[in-house]
Amino acid sequence: MDKKSLCPVAKKCGGCKWINMEYEKQLEEKEKWVKSLLKPFCKLERIIGMENPTHYRNKVHAVFGLDRFHKPVSGIYEEGTHRIVPVDSCLIENQKADEIIVSIRNLLKSFKIKVYDEDTGYGLLRHVLIRTGHATGQIMVVLVLSSPILPGKNNFVKALLKLHPEITTIVVNVNNKRTSMVLGDKEQVIYGKGYIEDVLCGKTFRISPKSFYQVNPVQTEKLYNKALEFAGLTGKETVVDAYCGTGTIGIIASDKAGQVIGVELNGDAVRDARDNAKRNNVKNIQFYQNDAGKFLVGMAEQDAKVDVVLMDPPRSGSDEAFLGSVVKMAPKKVVYISCNPETLARDLKYLTKHGYKIERAVACDMFPFTNHVECVIMMQYCGKEKKK
Repeated sequence: MDKKSLCPVAKKCGGCKWINMEYEKQLEEKEKWVKSLLKPFCKLERIIGMENPTHYRNKVHAVFGLDRFHKPVSGIYEEGTHRIVPVDSCLIENQKADEIIVSIRNLLKSFKIKVYDEDTGYGLLRHVLIRTGHATGQIMVVLVLSSPILPGKNNFVKALLKLHPEITTIVVNVNNKRTSMVLGDKEQVIYGKGYIEDVLCGKTFRISPKSFYQVNPVQTEKLYNKALEFAGLTGKETVVDAYCGTGTIGIIASDKAGQVIGVELNGDAVRDARDNAKRNNVKNIQFYQNDAGKFLVGMAEQDAKVDVVLMDPPRSGSDEAFLGSVVKMAPKKVVYISCNPETLARDLKYLTKHGYKIERAVACDMFPFTNHVECVIMMQYCGKEKKK
């Protein structure tokens, strides 16, 4: 098969920068890049790749609009524009999700559902978002509309389920603002429970339309298992899960920890995290809605004892307030999960100057065919013991 034919729209879409690179070569390049950034601090273990690096995205989003002949199209925005590149199937997206999006587009005419026109603000269907439970097979379809009324709603649901009986829930989300944001604030469940569940590292997680959940669950399990291996928990430790999101890694770590404290600024994520802890009957975890840096500063001021800090900051990395409070508390171990090796290197510079030594480091390929790569680093405190 000619490599160029892997995806006919790759150049316009811009999502898969490395579409024409052999997968082994992609891994090599990512490992080389991380190695060059971490060279001053530590050696890098062999990158964790995917066995089957295609169709891994369990969250698929299609924007709907009109082509120049005023026919409905669905796909993604051309890089840097609001022109829609029509996409029926994508190398990195869940195949079933792509099929459902095509089916929805084909049903529009018979149900007289107009697609939204960004220029005029006229029309109903703006986006379709599909989320799939990798382990459970559950599928959620989110129809993003410009108004809460879907004509022939019940018959539309019946027709879609006839084509795809595997769909477990359908939600209408209303976004009536002229915005590039996909989801609006109002939601109405029109079929099923309004959420799906998935299983990650033996724990069950509830995924709502707006929940944060890693898009590549196969590699997420490998990443989290590696982070917990690095943490080396024995069942007695107090663990802080900073930037904890919906609580996934903290809940997974809870089996092997004495107690876990999760900190997250986003209120919706904290609510999901508490639900997820209840769902898994985890009793030794508490979640706080707070800025991770401020929270840790407060803990440091109270001379709280923490054995391990798990941190998974955003792409911008951490800040000096947070890193300074880590240094002040001097936990025995810090396990840093990073989605941006450049900000990771910057943060490591600070921590290694203040008593930490990097013991282990590994890169993990969460996004094949793109130039993104995640890393896990384990640091141990080698500085002076804190005065009691």
